[in-house]
Amino acid sequence: MFTKYLITFLVSMVPLIELRGAIPIAVGMQVPLMQAYIIAVIGNMIPVPIIFFFARKVLVWGQDKKYIGKFFTFCLEKGEAGGRKLQEKAGRGLYVALFIFVGIPLPGTGAWTGTLAASILDMDFKKSVIAVMLGVILAGVIMAAVSFGVFTAVTA
Repeated sequence: MFTKYLITFLVSMVPLIELRGAIPIAVGMQVPLMQAYIIAVIGNMIPVPIIFFFARKVLVWGQDKKYIGKFFTFCLEKGEAGGRKLQEKAGRGLYVALFIFVGIPLPGTGAWTGTLAASILDMDFKKSVIAVMLGVILAGVIMAAVSFGVFTAVTA
């Protein structure tokens, strides 16, 4: 069972997949839903402070490097575009918008992108982490409900 927990934990830390993929994978491996949810939320949140403080610096540093430059530029541009879009739509409700952005489980709207956008917009760290955490919790609830329904229907 430890291996299944570890897989769930590690998958939830992977960019683009995050908790949105980890919960269905865990449920498919017969990990109890509540345990899968908790493990995935924790795993998804661990990279957040690192992303907030270091990702932008690393991406800027790598923009002009031969092999990684294009990818780093793409990531930085995606984060900046997401941040600008979020700021334009949200105005003063920027942290609520960040929460919703992270909480809606669509591709490219997870904790990684939300935290990168918060970092690029120079948002307050503590408020950003709280907004991202609440978004991850919401996305986890949505994915748990979907996973439970899908896998219950498949096994019935």
